[in-house]
Order: sequence, then C-alpha cells, then structure tokens
Amino acid sequence: MRIDHIALWVNDLEEMKDFYETYFSASAGEKYHNPTKRFTSYFLSFAEGARLEIMHRPDVTELRKQAGAEIMGFTHSAIGVGSKNAVITLTERLHADGYPVVGHPRTTGDGYFESVVLD
Repeated sequence: MRIDHIALWVNDLEEMKDFYETYFSASAGEKYHNPTKRFTSYFLSFAEGARLEIMHRPDVTELRKQAGAEIMGFTHSAIGVGSKNAVITLTERLHADGYPVVGHPRTTGDGYFESVVLD
C-alpha cells in the first residue's frame, strides 16, 4: 500500500500551480473544472513519482476563513531537493522572488536539513 497523493485547498489555483512548477519542477495535468460545484483542481506530478492535488472552491476558502481554519489541519509538505546545497540555493531563490522564509536552512533535532518557506 502507498499514499497516492496529498490534496491541498488553495486560494489561487493558478498561482500555486506556477509555484510548484517553477520551484519544484512539478508537471501539471489537465485542469479539472466542475462548474456545478465551482470546483477546480490540478494534479501535479513530480519526477520521483509523488503527486500533489491542488484544489480551489470559493465557498470552501471563505468557510475556512470564517472558521479560523487557516491555522488547523494540514501543516506542511516536505519536498526533498537532493542536498544541503540545493536547500540553500532554492531557499535563496524563493526569498529573492518574494516568498516568506520563516525558517532559514538548518539541521533539525531529528536530523533533517531544511528550510521553511511559505507558498
């Protein structure tokens, strides 16, 4: 058994698709649109087989804000980029492009070399 994909609700579907394509070499499948539910999504595939589904529906986004749910639920996704140098380089690129770096590159207590960047 394996996890097929992780799904995320996003505020701006196209912006998030571009983010994952630009910085993590994701390949987006065809955009899905259900006009009845006002639901749109993309499946993003990564070279080593992982998949991420990004989804948008205006009423879900608004309900989450009203409920204060932006601080609950899914916490993060971790994307391996191959080396410490790759983490540093990508973090610098993301910062230069205006994405908030909330955790600069470092080795964590459990041995990961990581940075934390908001998408």
